[in-house]
Amino acid sequence: MKKWIGLMLLALVAVAVVGSRSSTFFEQRPSPAIVQSIPAETPQPQPESQEVDGTLQVSAERLLAHIQKLNFQRYTTTERSRTRTYITNELKKFGWQPKLEKFSDGVNIFAERLGTDKAAKTILVGAHYDTVASSPGADDNASGIAVMLEIARLLGSRPTPRTLQLAFFDQEEVGLLGSQAFVSKTARLGNLGGAIVMDMVGYACYTAGCQKYPAGLPITPPSDKGDFLVVVGDTEHLPLLNAFQNSQNIPQTALSKQESNLPPVLTLPIPLKGLLTPDTLRSDHAPFWYQGVGAVLVTDTANLRTPHYHQPSDVPATIERSFFTGSAQIVVNATTGLLEKKEDLATQPPT
Repeated sequence: MKKWIGLMLLALVAVAVVGSRSSTFFEQRPSPAIVQSIPAETPQPQPESQEVDGTLQVSAERLLAHIQKLNFQRYTTTERSRTRTYITNELKKFGWQPKLEKFSDGVNIFAERLGTDKAAKTILVGAHYDTVASSPGADDNASGIAVMLEIARLLGSRPTPRTLQLAFFDQEEVGLLGSQAFVSKTARLGNLGGAIVMDMVGYACYTAGCQKYPAGLPITPPSDKGDFLVVVGDTEHLPLLNAFQNSQNIPQTALSKQESNLPPVLTLPIPLKGLLTPDTLRSDHAPFWYQGVGAVLVTDTANLRTPHYHQPSDVPATIERSFFTGSAQIVVNATTGLLEKKEDLATQPPT
């Protein structure tokens, strides 16, 4: 994930709270000095998630196994080719037919499972698979890739009205090149209802002061602990953002199977496609905004929380198992809910 710098206060004033469990939060990337002030700690284990639905419950073991398999630098051409081989082989195990889409600087991976209603808009889930040099990128972004492979396993053969697409982007770390190449094929965007992009969803910290915030916030920070998941979306597609609040509303009949302490979801609606807040445009959701497609970024706040960002220390041992599993479950829940519905994901004008 690219560094985020300087936050415009106007955007924070405009932020709305979405959902009863939600707070407002903006992920701003601090300077290296701020990064160094984050205490390096071993994540503390938390209770494991239990089942919501026997067919839609993420597997912590599978998630962590993917991260272990991807425990190598994914920067050079050879390393990224090795990564693509792993991803495509896993997709084929789950019945998908992945395609390699070459562009001038790299190769994206694309796969599609058709829905039952041709008129229903498509939902795309994406994440980048490359790393910076010298980092194995367990959180950035093997965590996002692992969740995508769980989605492929859980939803690959599940019939839903909407079509599900998966996109594994190359070369995010050098300027969002893969996602820009993906959206440049504008014909594919015509039936795309919304995109969910994950970039770092596996790190949490539970000691006071381990979560950092930019100076001068006109709001009270929700917590000084890094135990929440952030979802950034555009105000033109609020139903897409709201799906992540709905993903936590587990039916009473399921409470005996599902623990109630999934990570809190803090949502940030961004107006004007980030025109006033350019720092919200630094991951693979941004090219979709530029094309008028609703998209959300799901993240653990990166530098504001983890001292391992873009470092050799971003290894599997630093992933916090219960937070990561809970984050994955929230993304699966939200994706499933969106695939089952046919509603327009564009924000409707007030009546």
